Amino acid sequence: MGNVATPQALAFRWAEVMNDPCLRNLPYKIELNVWGKIEMSPATTWHARIQGRITVQLERQLQAGEVLVECPVLTEIGVRVPDVAWASNDFLRAHGDATPCPRAPELCIEVVLASNTEVELQEKTHAYLAAGANEVWLVFESGAVQYFDRTGRKTVSQFPVTLTLPEPIKP
Repeated sequence: MGNVATPQALAFRWAEVMNDPCLRNLPYKIELNVWGKIEMSPATTWHARIQGRITVQLERQLQAGEVLVECPVLTEIGVRVPDVAWASNDFLRAHGDATPCPRAPELCIEVVLASNTEVELQEKTHAYLAAGANEVWLVFESGAVQYFDRTGRKTVSQFPVTLTLPEPIKP
């Protein structure tokens, strides 16, 4: 299968990716897998709308921290980029603007697209939790939200947030 990249090698590779002029302004979210290879996911307008809506609502409802959009996180499966995250002031003081973050912010949220597989979502959820997230949310186009912590799936979040998501706009 090849050698898995060390955390230091992944951080170095991430810096290379961020500085590569050929990779700027791509209409894709870029992540690195465990071997340091680039993975790209195409963006959709619906995805962007949901990210924006979640960002605004977290900002309004959670205190003593900041909302981060597409914040790179060093995980056991590579550099992964949750669509939205929330980091406490303590997390921000400890890690500053380190890129990628050496551990996951307290809350990591993935907006689920039809192209996301169940296995991929399970791997990312586990990776964020293993990297230090207290909770991971999966937000679906239907408006459903699944909450996970280190003990598994939960019926409610530990974060006092109520999400209101927009309906998809059909042309």
